[in-house]
Amino acid sequence: MSADGRPEETREKVTAQRREADTEPVVPGAVSAADAAGRPERTTRRFPRITRDTARPEGGGRAAPGDAPAPARQWPILAVLAVVGLGLLLTALDAFRLGTILIGVALLGGAVMRWTLPDVGMLAVRSRFTDMVTYGVLGLAIVLLALMAQPHPWLEIPFLDDTLHFTVRA
Repeated sequence: MSADGRPEETREKVTAQRREADTEPVVPGAVSAADAAGRPERTTRRFPRITRDTARPEGGGRAAPGDAPAPARQWPILAVLAVVGLGLLLTALDAFRLGTILIGVALLGGAVMRWTLPDVGMLAVRSRFTDMVTYGVLGLAIVLLALMAQPHPWLEIPFLDDTLHFTVRA
């Protein structure tokens, strides 16, 4: 007897049946073994062992018709990447504050596009809500930190300034 009270051979038989059900190919119009025996087909709440496909995130369709060239179909992510690239270039050319603000604004723009546009192509990574929150929080954090960058910060938030004082400043 096993711990759940079933004989070992019954447990092994059930496991073998489940394994068969997971691997049995589905043929349209075919009669399953359960239907042929006159038994109702058993449904299971278990996930299959092998995932055969993945669901595309909502809004993950093309942002332009399929016959348009690839850059036109993926214009939302290309716009965000172009603004981030410009921000990185400005940062490399000694305009640190403006460059990092531009990077944060690009992420905030990605959040707005994810919220307003029905299809954003590869800008859609997760669910719409998760993408909006992720892009929005990261963009806002980058903008706020860029505004508070030393020397001569454009924005002073006392709580964050005290935190910075105790963690970084000597």
